Amino acid sequence: MELFDSHAHYNDEKFEKDQVQILKKVYESGVTKLVCAGYSLESSKKAVQIADQNDFVYAIVGISPNDLPQIKENTQFQEQFLNQLEEVKKIAEHKKVVAIGEIGLDYYWNEENREQQKWAFIKQIELANELKLPIVIHTREAIFDTLEILKKQECKGVFHCCPLNIDLIREGLKLGFYISFAGPVTFKNAKNAQNAINEVPIDKMLIETDSPYLAPEPVRGSRNNSENVKYIAQKIAQVKGIPVEEVAKKTYQNAKKIFSII
Repeated sequence: MELFDSHAHYNDEKFEKDQVQILKKVYESGVTKLVCAGYSLESSKKAVQIADQNDFVYAIVGISPNDLPQIKENTQFQEQFLNQLEEVKKIAEHKKVVAIGEIGLDYYWNEENREQQKWAFIKQIELANELKLPIVIHTREAIFDTLEILKKQECKGVFHCCPLNIDLIREGLKLGFYISFAGPVTFKNAKNAQNAINEVPIDKMLIETDSPYLAPEPVRGSRNNSENVKYIAQKIAQVKGIPVEEVAKKTYQNAKKIFSII
């Protein structure tokens, strides 16, 4: 059984000491493709470097809402952000880059710069369209504004670690987006996990770990890695009443399709 972890952060400092060994172990476990996700200019460069060094790893590059320039004055903010975006555009030309992300809105960690977040989100969607790449969306406590922006843009992509919000999932599917589930769907206290899984057709679903974060049950609380993506597949199989092999196969195909991987 082959698995595709559609979102992980091996560019995170938590993997600094043993990244090479972990990736070898991950591949040998049956995770034969994964995407390393950038969230800032530096982490995006590192994601590309890791993808370059590992045949089965791909990269996404972008600036997350939590990594925008911390400048209140708008003109200076926009100037600094556009300079960073120009760098993102250059590295996005690498053959292993498959999407722009993770990008979006996060009002949980940053509420004061909402307008800047929205502006930066739109700019990165425009870049993705220019480069004919999908987007990978991070949204937290910003569902209404995220959807309002997406309804006005021509774009395709993935809701990464999708919040278990049925309205978001329904609207995201209407817009043609893929829904990616991570460790939280396995948590014993997860509200709406079963309903969320049932809401998404298997041909619009991806699975991910968001490593090193959000380790699923039964390894919750540990440093996460892509080997654990099997637990998300198992949860989906259990809820939908289908073999785990079918979940693995379909989510693998879906990830290859949205990321244009041959």
